[in-house]
Formats: sequence, structure tokens, C-alpha cells
Amino acid sequence: MKITELIGISSIKLNALAKEGIHDAQDLLFFFPRRYLDRTNVQKIGQLRGIGEEVTIAGTISQINELGFKARKRLEIVIKDETGGIKAIWFKGGYYIKKRFKIGQKIALFGTVKQFGRHLSMAHPETDDLGEVSDLANFSTIVAIYPSGQHFHKARLYNSIIQKWITQLLNHSSLCSLIPEFIPEYIRSTYSFPNRTDAIRAIHTPSSHEAHKQALRRFKFEEFFLFQLSMERIHGERRTSKAGPRLTNNTPNTRLYFDQVLPFELTSGQKSALKNIQDDVRSGQQMNRLIQGDVGAGKTVVAMGALLMAVDNGYQGALVAPTEILAEQHFASLRKAFSKLDISIRLLIGGQKTGLRREILTDIEGGTCNIIVGTHAVIQKGVNFHKLGMVVIDEQHRFGVQQRAALLQKANNPHMLVMSATPIPRSLAMSLYADLDISLIKGLPKGRKAIRTAIRSEKKRTDVYHFVEQEISDGGQIYIIYPLIEESEVLDLKDATAGFQQISQRFPSARVALLHGRISSEEKDAIMQSFTKGEIDILVSTTVIEVGVDVPNASVMIIEHAERFGLSQLHQLRGRIGRGSRQSYCILIPDHAVSKSGAVRLKTMERTTDGFEIAEVDLKLRGPGDFLGTKQSGLPDFKFADIIQDQDLLGIAKNQARELMRKDSLLSKQEHFELKQFFESYYREKNQFYGLA
Repeated sequence: MKITELIGISSIKLNALAKEGIHDAQDLLFFFPRRYLDRTNVQKIGQLRGIGEEVTIAGTISQINELGFKARKRLEIVIKDETGGIKAIWFKGGYYIKKRFKIGQKIALFGTVKQFGRHLSMAHPETDDLGEVSDLANFSTIVAIYPSGQHFHKARLYNSIIQKWITQLLNHSSLCSLIPEFIPEYIRSTYSFPNRTDAIRAIHTPSSHEAHKQALRRFKFEEFFLFQLSMERIHGERRTSKAGPRLTNNTPNTRLYFDQVLPFELTSGQKSALKNIQDDVRSGQQMNRLIQGDVGAGKTVVAMGALLMAVDNGYQGALVAPTEILAEQHFASLRKAFSKLDISIRLLIGGQKTGLRREILTDIEGGTCNIIVGTHAVIQKGVNFHKLGMVVIDEQHRFGVQQRAALLQKANNPHMLVMSATPIPRSLAMSLYADLDISLIKGLPKGRKAIRTAIRSEKKRTDVYHFVEQEISDGGQIYIIYPLIEESEVLDLKDATAGFQQISQRFPSARVALLHGRISSEEKDAIMQSFTKGEIDILVSTTVIEVGVDVPNASVMIIEHAERFGLSQLHQLRGRIGRGSRQSYCILIPDHAVSKSGAVRLKTMERTTDGFEIAEVDLKLRGPGDFLGTKQSGLPDFKFADIIQDQDLLGIAKNQARELMRKDSLLSKQEHFELKQFFESYYREKNQFYGLA
């Protein structure tokens, strides 16, 4: 059935549907309700007793009034049912809200009931238009309420019209062809998923809350399953068709570095990750591996080993970072680490002088440069590699998969090693990095002690400063972190400059320095060098030290207004201490008023130093979009599924997709015929968007 065949359709309504992304009958069937009006929970207005409780009522608008003057103007509408009436009140924006309503309109209200004198009211309730329901006492037990954007309002597309159209589709003989079943029966029966037609009926006309729950669960699984199948196929194609450089690891520079140059013994986690990399690069297939490790776990040392393997086998290596500060730090670290080796390393970042940039590009293309360290500039046009064999991406969560794909196009299937300095929760890793093999580096390098973290109120500041004095006298160094650079009338926070002055006065015999993002790079580097050499006792700083150099002697970090920082940011900041053998301490000093989520962040920091546990809490607090950053282009666009709330389904989908591809990678068996037809179309469409295929 075509959408143009629906009763009551018109060009105006078709245009409104199209603007909401509904172009055909399938789109309309998958235009899911945003909520449900359960008649068993709709209360009669005359029987409302629970003042202060959230309730749902349904009735007809009998009055619409605008009261008051100018800024104090408010909108009041009176809704009545057969038992009584109630006012809905909006104190602001009444003129615009008034446009939604008319006398005689049937609506549902969701809000908290309050009583003023003899009158019941709801302030700023949520409303849903019930359209042309003839009898509010006799509609279905559970009524679907659909999203109603501005385009629907203009086209007078009421909820009842959407319901009628969807009912037409559900009752049409072509329903099965509109939403063909493709999940194999053995999977559906194992996990009690309803078939697709029953599920779509339960979404739009649920017989019970449980039926709706099972239907939605099925569609969430469907999204996860198709995406995981895509990842498994990409994995399989890379294993079979994408040959990567075959590298050996028993080479002069690699042996010299790990046997003689490296000043410490690798941890078991580092050794395991290097072993994974060695197995990958010796296989002859392209490596695509994620190294996940907590702050200070030693991921960079593993990356150095991977780069050396490429250089020793006649290939170039590239290390790409998201910011110039981090790229410059890696460049300095590599030059220092490889100073005794015959290796040429160049830095490529934005803003370099034309002559220098031309020289660097010539070295890269001519092959005289062995390792290239840079930012996104490495991906840009005009950067041509001589023989790129290994790409290392740091801070992977700041790069989308499309940027990864652009890097891969710079050479003939170079090996790809990506690192995450921010631990990624398992649920996100399964989605974002489902096309990668994952190595975890757990545990701290030998000799390092776990950082002790404590929350201290403003009343305890004197005690904190006494502790700072003791640490300085014992040879320790101190970080004091502020969230702002200058005074802010809005946030009313102390800024780093004022803090620097106060600390200088409080500790007159200490060597105190100030670091923030508005000083020049040269001055910033000079300050960090002095701090590293022990020439500064207290460094007052903003978050620019988040990716700063290691200072083994820094034993205390005080974070002012700690509740203002994100949880992962707090953990990253804390990771700047505890780099040596000294016992280190992180002291969180919040403002007097701390929000509920702020308290959770601080208590989590105090309770654990496990970055993966912290990341799970942070993900639940912020959601995946904010956790990764709004510009993260690699996050799968799931319409129904939630990678936080539906982790169990995500795990099931991954396991089922892996098992299916292991048994029938071509989907050639008869029981997978429908799945193959559906999946091929999905695979082409989605992976072109994600840049994976």
C-alpha cells in the first residue's frame, strides 16, 4: 500500500509528513509513539486527591484566558470532564502557547496538581492533542500519542489522523510485505522476540504494557544486530582481502630500544598488548586494533614499539593526535626516547611557516622522514607518504570513523593502532569500535602507588594548606587547578590569577608559578620544564595541564570548585600526579552548593581510581553524545536502542552476529535468505554514512 492511498491524505499533509522524514508507508509504520495514554491511569478531575502528585487527566477545553499585564502576563485554560474542571497555567510565553489550543479541543494533561483556594491547577503541564476522539471515556485502553512537530500543527495533522492512517496500514493485506521479517526464527525463539508484524502492532496498538515492552525490545535488538553484523562483515573482509604490510619484530632498533634504551621493565599489560600487535603485523593482514588503558598505564610505550616495527621493516610510521599541544608532546617524547636510534622524526601541525612545511612534506614524500607526528593536518590533501606502514591515533574518541577512513586512504592498507587516553565503557566500545580488535592495558607500571583522593570542604582549607606545607618540606610538588582564567560574574568562581596571588601570599617561601591557556607556547613550555626540573614548588594552573608532561615528583593535586568539572576530566587531571614512586594525593574542594550529579561525580572520584568504572558512571550521567563530544561522527545513529540502558541487548546482538558470521558468513543458507536481502541494503546505506565500508 502506498502512502498516497491513505484516506484523508492531501498534498499539504504529504508535505508535512515529508518534512518529518516520513516519505512512504514504511516510514509511517516506524513513526513510533512518543508516549502512551493509559486509560486505567487517567484520573477523573473531580476525584483528584493527591495534591502535589503527578497525574494524567483528559478533558475538553472550555475556556482560554490571557490574564495580567506585560511581563506578568499569563495564560490560563480550563479543561473539564464529566466530573469537574482544572486550570492549566503558563506564566511565560502564553501568547505562543495559546496558538496550540481552541475551545472544544480534547487534550490530555501531564503534570503536578496544586490547589489555590478552591481551584485545582497544573503549572506548565505537558499537553497532548487527542484530536477527534468522540468519547473520552471510551477510547482504547492504551492510546498512542505521536510526536507533533511544527509542520504537523500547520497542516492540522492531529494525533487521531495519524492513528487512523496507521490503523489502515496495520489492517491492510500488504502489511507483511511492508515490514518483512528477517530475524531468523531460531534467534527470535531463543530470546522470545515477537515477529515483526506482531511487534509493529504492539507498538501502535499495544494490548498491554508488557506487549509493548517486548515489541520495543525486539526493534532495539534489530538495530543492534544489523550494526553488529556490519562490523563482523568488515572484520571478515579485512581478514581475507585487506593484506597489510608483513612486519617482523625481531629487528635491530626494536631490540635495542626495549633491551637497552627503555629505562624500566614493561608491565604484563604492556607486554600483552605488544604481543597482540606483533601477532597482527606478522599475519600479513591489516591490523585494526584499539589499545585501551587507564591514565598512566603506559600506552605510549606500546605505540612506540609499533612504530619501531614499521621503521625497522622499511616503512614509515605516523602518530596522529587531536590537538597541537598533544602532538608537540608526543614529538618531544619520541625524539627523547629514540635519541640513540638512527630515526628521523618530523612534526606536522597547522600554522607552520610555508618553507618549513614544504620541507617536511618533501621529507615525508621522499621517504627521508621515518616517523611523522601531527594533528588532523596529516589527513589533509598534499600530504603524500613514501611508504606508510603504521598509523597510530591517540585520543581515538576525538576522531570519527570517517577520519580514520581518510587516513587509511593515504597508503595501501597500513596497519592501524588507535589509543584511548579516556577509558571507554564496554557498551560504547562495542558500538564505536566494533570494527576493531581491542587490547586492554590494566595495572600501573612497577613502583607506582594508587592515588588517594579526598573531598574537603572550605572549612578544612587550613588543614589542606598545612598538608601542602608538609609535602613541600618533604620534597613534593603541588598542582592547584582552577576552572577559569578570569573573573566571571555569572559563575562567581575564583580564577587562576586570583588564586595564584592568594597562594603566593599564603606560601611566601615557596616557589609559585601560574599556567593558563592565554600565555604563549614558549612561556608555557618554559614553566612546565621548570616544574619538571623541580624548580617550582606550586603550579597554579587551569586545565591546560590535562595533557601535560609527566612530573614524577608531583605528589599533590588540589582541584578548586571540583564539582564544576566533568568526571572524566577530573580523572584525567588526577592522572597528572602519581607518576613517580611517591604516595600521591588528590584533594577535591567543591563550592558550598553542589548539585546531585556533582555530588555523584565527587563521591565516585573519592571511591575509585579505576578509569573504566569512572567512565561507566560518567556515561550514565552525561549520555553517549556528551561523553564523546557533540562532534563525534562515529557514534551509531540508533533510533530506538540506547547503548547505555540496553547493554544486555547489545551484548546479545554482538554474540549472535559473531556466531552467525562464523557459521554462514555469506548468509547463503535458506534460513538466512530474508536476512541477506534486508542486510545487503542496510550494509550499503549505513556503512557509506559511517565511512566504514
